[in-house]
Amino acid sequence: MKHALIRLTALLLAPLASLYAADAPKQKPNIIVILADDMGYADIGAHGCKDIPTPNIDRLAKGGVRFTDAYANGSFCTPTRAALMSCRYQHRYGIEDLGGPLPAQAHTLPQRLKAAGYVTGMVGKWHLGSTEGFTPVDRGFDEFFGFVGGGHQYIIQPGGKGEYNAPILRHREPVNEQRYLTDAFGEEAAAFVERCSTTKNEEPRTKNAKPFFLYLAFNAVHTPMQATEKYRARFPGITDPKRQTYAAMLSAMDDAIGLVLTKLEQTGKLNQTLIVFTNDNGGPTTRNAVNGSRNTPLRGSKCETFEGGIRVPMLMQWPGVIAPGTTYAKPAISFDISATALAAAGADATAIDGVDLLPFVKGDKSGTPHDILFWRSRTISNNYGARQGDWKYVHSTEGDAAPGPKQKPAQDRLFNLANDISEQRDLAAEQPAKLAELKKLYAAWSDEVDADCRKVGLEPKFPKPARPAAK
Repeated sequence: MKHALIRLTALLLAPLASLYAADAPKQKPNIIVILADDMGYADIGAHGCKDIPTPNIDRLAKGGVRFTDAYANGSFCTPTRAALMSCRYQHRYGIEDLGGPLPAQAHTLPQRLKAAGYVTGMVGKWHLGSTEGFTPVDRGFDEFFGFVGGGHQYIIQPGGKGEYNAPILRHREPVNEQRYLTDAFGEEAAAFVERCSTTKNEEPRTKNAKPFFLYLAFNAVHTPMQATEKYRARFPGITDPKRQTYAAMLSAMDDAIGLVLTKLEQTGKLNQTLIVFTNDNGGPTTRNAVNGSRNTPLRGSKCETFEGGIRVPMLMQWPGVIAPGTTYAKPAISFDISATALAAAGADATAIDGVDLLPFVKGDKSGTPHDILFWRSRTISNNYGARQGDWKYVHSTEGDAAPGPKQKPAQDRLFNLANDISEQRDLAAEQPAKLAELKKLYAAWSDEVDADCRKVGLEPKFPKPARPAAK
């Protein structure tokens, strides 16, 4: 009788337990966004690279999803970082090219995640403002270790001058950093994970501990080309000196990522963490910090809106949520990472341009995250473009940054990427209606983001007037 009563009680309570489980808040994942700098599209094993092993980066692809048609929001660093942090097209805040800062009007990703209960930390390169009010700790990060400018020496030069020799900061204070910088960033990122995962007594934190957001923004493999012998010695078979140093720098970054993954495993956090790896733009194969990278099979380089300037690796892992070893072939872009993080965290996602990618990756949604994507960098080269489906409109210079015999001037081009990923067959003359359609859509978008920029009290930036020809 007693056992029968227990079974009856269990049956009566089962629907309530089920209802409670459905309504119970899901545990928020930890979130790590890893950003490489100036890495070539072809330079990781997951994309077929043969001469530079990247086992830790490749591990993210094997453990999750690889986006085959992923893009950076900009063709060089500041625009992409601004889009990632603001969750929007950077043009809505007047950012076209290098520099900054990210205006105060932008409600940043770390601010949104912090409001949702996250501990927020950043390690690495900022490049979105160096003055008070615009540094990482002013824009939503609880912790910061790195530099605020556009680049830095990897091997610290005592007494060095200029931006690349600026002090490494912890929070706001300069530190006497002596480590190879990529090693330092990996170690500091792993230490942040450990702090967020254990108590001062090195005991695991309780289930009620706050989740964390880590933005790990390497300056590798951006110039200056500097590597320690430890990493250079791994590549005796690469005879080109620049490529060998590049390989050593990339290998150091892969090791640093491995430190973070190992720390997640040691602290039991790996299965509770959404991790994304991507790059800020295509490899600089012809101009602006040429570093020995390769974008094969893509055409073009950093600073251009050909695929080689904007198509980037994007890998996303979340054990138990994203099926391992999968691919996703619809276009995605940097600020989709932000939107995905916000959705996973249950954070405020109002007034953003990004789209949560998880429902598409998991097959819960069909179609494509974006009907069309746009790029624009007006103040340096006035390069721009748009992609809708497999059609790509490109208006971009190519080759040297400055006009001259080594630069191909910009012109309107049209490509079908399904048949021509290398953008070798210009279809503009054969498909004038499609070209006109994409140009019209681009013009409307361009006007829209400029209007939004003015609505928040900022002024869009336009191309500098051409210099009069020498007489």
